[in-house]
Amino acid sequence: MKFRVPDIIKDIQEQDLTFCFSLAGNKSSPGTMHFNHSGTTEFIFRMFTSSPKIQALLFSLFLFLYAMILCGNTAIIWAVCTHTYLHTPMYFFLSNLSFLEICYTTTLVPLLLANIIGARKPISFAGCATQMFFFVTLGSTDCFLLTVMAYDRYVAICHPLHYSLIMTQQLCTNMVAGSLSLALFLALPLTSLVFTLPFCGHFQEINHFFCDVPPILHLACADTHVPQAVLYVVSILVLTIPFLLICISYIFITTTILRIPSAEGRQRAFSTCSSHLTVVLLQYGCGSLVYFRPPSSTPADEGRQLALVYTFVTPLLNPLIYTLRNKDVKNALKKAVSKKAATENL
Repeated sequence: MKFRVPDIIKDIQEQDLTFCFSLAGNKSSPGTMHFNHSGTTEFIFRMFTSSPKIQALLFSLFLFLYAMILCGNTAIIWAVCTHTYLHTPMYFFLSNLSFLEICYTTTLVPLLLANIIGARKPISFAGCATQMFFFVTLGSTDCFLLTVMAYDRYVAICHPLHYSLIMTQQLCTNMVAGSLSLALFLALPLTSLVFTLPFCGHFQEINHFFCDVPPILHLACADTHVPQAVLYVVSILVLTIPFLLICISYIFITTTILRIPSAEGRQRAFSTCSSHLTVVLLQYGCGSLVYFRPPSSTPADEGRQLALVYTFVTPLLNPLIYTLRNKDVKNALKKAVSKKAATENL
């Protein structure tokens, strides 16, 4: 009796696949909770394009944007640290936001650049979990810090005489530390819950350029209703509630600004707040479109395209908006440049 090798291989693959799904579907099995292939599963990111010319163009564009993000946010941190007249709560929060943007983009962009040029490089199970943890932590801290900055503007405009008494150095430090602590508290259980799910197979292709929660849940070969519900709860705590608090603060801010008698005073107050509001709308708007839409109604590539906005655009707008529309930061940078030029001429 003769057997054809391809038929035998096909039968073995079908049996393995059936065995895998039967374990994932049998929730009463004692080994179900441990069947996550944590030692063997690796993830591969889907390419943006297969054209070498477009790949080179995307690599150059993303590298340029990443360099701009690093330089711009580093310049803000340096300006705030080296100029004493910028040692105020507003610029303290701004420098912390810039530091967050540097860490946030560094978590995502280098791996993205490495996978654009050349062969796709798989990321290990533990590496994917680590990237997701830092992404959720830093992204959540970013959202909480924007809320803290809105509160700072509310106190500065609505209660200017009590500003120095309310916004003490201790309170500002506690707000930043509290934002990070709350983000860690939300990121750790969410990441742990996602990566205790079973993933069948050695290689899994992620329809994204980093290990985000929705595309990873899409790859799990088990029921994902509980992790999806937890993701919605975390999204409400990170996106919805902070955005509502920001909106409330800006209602009070707008009411107070309209009472300012001089047109110049109103324009200066609106200019101070509009830069912060621009970053807020982009950050929360794109995040809500990604994490609040049901997985079945989200187009395959839309989440990846929206993620490019809060990976590159928002971190780049932070230094651009706050430097081009802020006289204090512009003056600090101009003084630094002129001082360096004078030193070189000596």
